[in-house]
Amino acid sequence: MGSPAPAAPPRPEELLLLALGAVPGALLRWALQADPLANLLGALLLGMVYGLEPAKPRLLLLLGIGFCGSLTTFSGWILALTSAFHQRSGVILLALLLELAAGIVVFWVGRLLVRRSNAWPRRR
Repeated sequence: MGSPAPAAPPRPEELLLLALGAVPGALLRWALQADPLANLLGALLLGMVYGLEPAKPRLLLLLGIGFCGSLTTFSGWILALTSAFHQRSGVILLALLLELAAGIVVFWVGRLLVRRSNAWPRRR
């Protein structure tokens, strides 16, 4: 069995879309100063982007990967959890699991909202 083919290098248009989404996502995360809120908001928006039919690759790059990727950084989440661990270690595992579960739930809620809104008949 051979090794998988290397991924094609990103096109300049793709890099621009990522950057245009990433900067406002990072700024919003910094402004919120609340990891659970930023992560849940990002998960909801990501679910909404993934709920679009047909899939929109450019919108996924701009909002899904760029904006939501910066808004919901793993490193920020780990930093907040590590800081909380030093203050109340008994609760940290529960907080970790609850936030992860809530993120998955709001992702599916966002996806369902968009799918349902696309299913409603349009008025002319």
